[in-house]
Amino acid sequence: MINIATDLRTKVSHPAPSAESILPVIDDIIESYSDERGALIPVLQSVQNLLGYLPEEALKHISLKLDIPFSEVSGVVTFYSYFSTVPRGEYIIRVCLGTACYVRGGKEVLSAFRDYLGINVGETTENKLYSLEIGRCFGACGLAPVVMVNDDVHQRVRPSRIKELLKAYQGENNE
Repeated sequence: MINIATDLRTKVSHPAPSAESILPVIDDIIESYSDERGALIPVLQSVQNLLGYLPEEALKHISLKLDIPFSEVSGVVTFYSYFSTVPRGEYIIRVCLGTACYVRGGKEVLSAFRDYLGINVGETTENKLYSLEIGRCFGACGLAPVVMVNDDVHQRVRPSRIKELLKAYQGENNE
């Protein structure tokens, strides 16, 4: 059912549509989960897939339609790092700082990304291409330090190789 949001997102041009303009689509998403217990998280995932993030107006609408207190909806969104209430870049870079990655240089890798992209953790580049986040464990401790770019896992990442790693996501004409 998440395909509703994914399919629509591919049909709209960038940037993603505003929450107000797609309230009927959000209503369709909610309706598709109306018979399921625990619909909140799948609804939030679908709306985030559609908009790229979860603006407050969308959260209020979901709260109202699912008859769940706004504080509970907001609590779920802030608890899970998957969800974002601010627009994110096309590529979400997550640097693992779990124990193995930290010990094997994850902190230096994170610093190299911050320096190269000119953003801090939780921020997005001006061109909306990259967002930088921290992860705690990707289950690949033997390959530390690990970086995920969206769903792509990069192993044994070195600070000196950050520029090379990002070239695959920049296209041929960008530096």
